[in-house]
Amino acid sequence: MRGNDGTEQHGTSVNGTDLVVHQDDLGAVGHEAFRIHGELRRHSDLAGAGADKSGAGTTARAARELQGHNLASGGELHTTLEVWTSQVKTVLQMCAHISNHLDFSKKSHADDDAHVAASLRRRDGSAVPVSEISKYVT
Repeated sequence: MRGNDGTEQHGTSVNGTDLVVHQDDLGAVGHEAFRIHGELRRHSDLAGAGADKSGAGTTARAARELQGHNLASGGELHTTLEVWTSQVKTVLQMCAHISNHLDFSKKSHADDDAHVAASLRRRDGSAVPVSEISKYVT
């Protein structure tokens, strides 16, 4: 594609540079999201920490105990636990979404590249030369 000044344009330009993403970059971001998901899941479970036989964690039991003695802090602790759990679940979902999306994008782009490479072959299997491809780009 040619810009208004006749120069070759590739992708979206910001400050004269093109956005370039490499497969390794996508893999690293996806892996980091997966790693964060695992760490967050292991270390942020306040509701389940110190769970008893009924499955109630120490924080939930403390909130229930405080409420049983008519202390307002029991209800506040319970609310804090609910908000914390909800927010952690949201972050876990986002990490999983990022990881899964990047895995999908990486595979999808690799499939697209393979399709384009296959379509740019002559009948004998040899690559179409750049000069031939240039005829299709305006």
